[in-house]
Amino acid sequence: MSTNTPLAAGPLGGRQPAGSLRRRRPERAQTRIGITFVSGYTLFLLVFGVLPTLYAVYLAFTKANAFVGIDNFVKVFQDYRFLPAVQHVALYIAVWVVSLIILVVLLALIIHAVRVRWLSTSVRFIYYIPGALAGASSVMLWLFVLDPTVSPVSFLLHALGNETFVDTVQLDQLPIVLAIIAFWTGAGGWIVIMYGALNNISTDVMEAARIDGAGPLATAWYIQIPLLRKWIAYMAILSLAAGTQLFVEPRVLSQASRGVVPLDYSVNQLAFLFAFKQNDFNGSAAISLLLLVVALLLSVVFVFRGGLFERD
Repeated sequence: MSTNTPLAAGPLGGRQPAGSLRRRRPERAQTRIGITFVSGYTLFLLVFGVLPTLYAVYLAFTKANAFVGIDNFVKVFQDYRFLPAVQHVALYIAVWVVSLIILVVLLALIIHAVRVRWLSTSVRFIYYIPGALAGASSVMLWLFVLDPTVSPVSFLLHALGNETFVDTVQLDQLPIVLAIIAFWTGAGGWIVIMYGALNNISTDVMEAARIDGAGPLATAWYIQIPLLRKWIAYMAILSLAAGTQLFVEPRVLSQASRGVVPLDYSVNQLAFLFAFKQNDFNGSAAISLLLLVVALLLSVVFVFRGGLFERD
């Protein structure tokens, strides 16, 4: 007794099982749905990302619609405010990214080690709350925290020799202050991401480590942290991109300190001054391109060093 399988016409005139067509239809539907979801993001990326970047490239190499080569870049480099702004941002990024990587990974490991489920969930939720505040709102809150006269941690500020808000935001302390604000705002979300990555580590690997006699510290150092390498690289890339765009925090602190924090403290602030105070959009575009190139180069380093696109 033989069983006949229904056949349908193939793309080249041949015959193929009807079940194959039925399997392809859901795949095509999923493809269409995926394209629909992606199309919105792609449109916004083109309108608000790619096109403005191309226009910035045009402005950076022109002046009054005439090609001027690298003249705009030379003018920016020779500006007396440019090098200090670069130094400020570089120091801030160094303090912030290093502290972010160390503390986020450490806190994620501690939370992951907590076996009481409600306690672990509660701590993760508390860590995530500051991330719900917008950047400007977060800085407004920190205006009170950094003022020794009203701060809930005034004892600590006094111990560090700060008697007024102006003392706290002096330029030599500002990179650390800005790094603390950025960590408080963004670390919670990264802790949750790292916690999820730790949960994806195979239980067989963890069990093998316990059988071999590895303690919590050895397991974290030799197994968990190496397996988090891609996520750490991803966090570093996004943090670098955000760090080079430093703008809101020093600007609000400048207004609150009545000029103690200069309006040209960061490179992004300097680009803003070029565009809207000096009416020099070409110089502002040159600064923006420099920021883009630096951020991309640093990101490439973390991509390859962190093995972000390597297959496990």
